Amino acid sequence: MGTKTEDETGADTGTATTEPATDEVTGASPTDGADTPAGDDAAEAAEAADGAEVAPEAGPSGVGQGAAAVVSAALGIVSLTGSWVGTVASARQSLIGQLESSGSSDVAEMIRRGYGDAWQANALWAGLFALTALVVGVVVLARPAFGAPGAPQAPWIKSVSWAGVALGVIGLLLAVLKYTDVLLGLPSTG
Repeated sequence: MGTKTEDETGADTGTATTEPATDEVTGASPTDGADTPAGDDAAEAAEAADGAEVAPEAGPSGVGQGAAAVVSAALGIVSLTGSWVGTVASARQSLIGQLESSGSSDVAEMIRRGYGDAWQANALWAGLFALTALVVGVVVLARPAFGAPGAPQAPWIKSVSWAGVALGVIGLLLAVLKYTDVLLGLPSTG
């Protein structure tokens, strides 16, 4: 892969050089990178593609606020639909009520201890989940006031937080109504 060189007068010297015509790595001639800055741009592009120089994002990304907003909404849903903890507490209270009233012949006392206390235990746990959803949602909504000034909160975070707050308020209201027997109270035995 050699070429013959001629001196300045045009006479053939007969010597062959072994200099390659193109650069094997980039496919360009050896003088292309020396005369133009394109060789530098190609090297920088190769480094960026390898991940060597990745510029960090400026400012907070809001991932924590988004996660907290989703948790708030999820806790609000759990407060409305019921939780495993509430079900276990209800069953436990029902069993305790049955054991305590096993010797009693008063039907009203048996119903209150066996079912009323279990209903209130379930309402108590639903209320705790609703209150947690409400607090987490309010904290996420209030976070920009205490965070970096000028960094706006993403609209979807606000929306999900408001949903968590609304579900928390509804769940808390229903839990209070269930606990006080205003909603679905025990039947009268008299």
